[in-house]
Amino acid sequence: MTAPATYNILMYSHDTYGLGHLRRTMAIAEHLRQRGVNILILTGSPLAGRYETPEGVDFVRIPGMIKKTNEEYLPLSIKINARHALNIRRNIIVATAKAFQPHLFIVDKVPMGLRREVIPTLKWLRRRQPRTRTILGLRDIMDDAVSTTREWAEKGVYDVLEQYYSEIWVYGNRDIYDPIAEYAIPPVVSGKMVFTGYIPRHVPSAQSMAQVRREERLLPGEKLVVVTTGGGGDGYPLMDAYLGMLEAGGAPPHRAMFVSGPFMPKPQREAVARRAAAAGATFHHFYRRMETLMGLADAVVTMGGYNTTCEILSQGKPCLVVPRETPRLEQRIRAEALSARGLIEHLPWDALSPEAIRVRLTRLLGAPGPYKAAMAHFPFTGLSVISERVGAFRRELCGGENAACPPPTGPADAARGLPDAVVGTALKKYVGTF
Repeated sequence: MTAPATYNILMYSHDTYGLGHLRRTMAIAEHLRQRGVNILILTGSPLAGRYETPEGVDFVRIPGMIKKTNEEYLPLSIKINARHALNIRRNIIVATAKAFQPHLFIVDKVPMGLRREVIPTLKWLRRRQPRTRTILGLRDIMDDAVSTTREWAEKGVYDVLEQYYSEIWVYGNRDIYDPIAEYAIPPVVSGKMVFTGYIPRHVPSAQSMAQVRREERLLPGEKLVVVTTGGGGDGYPLMDAYLGMLEAGGAPPHRAMFVSGPFMPKPQREAVARRAAAAGATFHHFYRRMETLMGLADAVVTMGGYNTTCEILSQGKPCLVVPRETPRLEQRIRAEALSARGLIEHLPWDALSPEAIRVRLTRLLGAPGPYKAAMAHFPFTGLSVISERVGAFRRELCGGENAACPPPTGPADAARGLPDAVVGTALKKYVGTF
């Protein structure tokens, strides 16, 4: 069999709320990129263009949707009804797959896509490109067991996993949380599951941290606490309580830096910025180099989404996690599991108060050693396992386990875009627009 000149990877990230899905997808894409590999990311995130895009990786922007409830989604910007916006998204996804002809299709978190929008693409790949590997990537915890099994049964998710996916990658450790047992996954599906382990994040260089230290005017010996709520849509209560602690006095000496996230409502964001300035703290609406900022921190206070947790553990930063409990219990379950292993300090959402933060922050800044020791032994195997699986797929495509793929043809292949002749007008309208 003649091996393909390039290996095309299509990734889908529905991105209706927060930043975690896109950042996880970007971390995987950056690791898999190499000469002879094209990676195209389908995303509805309005923030895709704010991140540096490495060579060999590009975006196709689909209309953004915003999550109102677990079942209700509305267009983020364009003034059309939800059904119309979803039709546009579905058509762009299918058109991209047909034009790009991926050898590997990785779907993040949502097996059927938003409102089943990925199903037509999965059907087309199965019918027209049966050798394309289709992968569902799941974070370590979806939700509590009762809610997840009920939702998956009602929506037919178990059937979709059996029928359309080659493998299911779980970005977590089974000994911390076992979705096979928790979600009653049948053997025909669990046999496809690969536990990759957690996905490590970039550890910043001393040079980049020194630059940010200068930019933020951090004094020598000054302790820094970064307070971040991810996308920020539901993060105001945490920042409000932290500011209340600063305003009341009695907190251990430190410099606080707030990163609200782009989805915090404007009135709340402005209130945080105003109160932070009055308390001598720093405020950012959005920060492109969060890994670098965390690298400078002596402690991090956060709500504990998957992405932020991986960033914190990768850098061994003592952290206080105050997980939300709606609309899903995912963050609380993760925080409880990691706290039980001494990796983080956990504060339940219903116990959130300025005084509770002060007590735990004093412990984090005063005695960080046990947390750092626990994190030093935390395994991060996610990217290496993913690389092994992709390597196996490529060898199969090239003619067998012992076959060697031909060398890549050059850097131009990695940067090549979609061929204009096969990209429809609707698709071209959204390529490269952020």
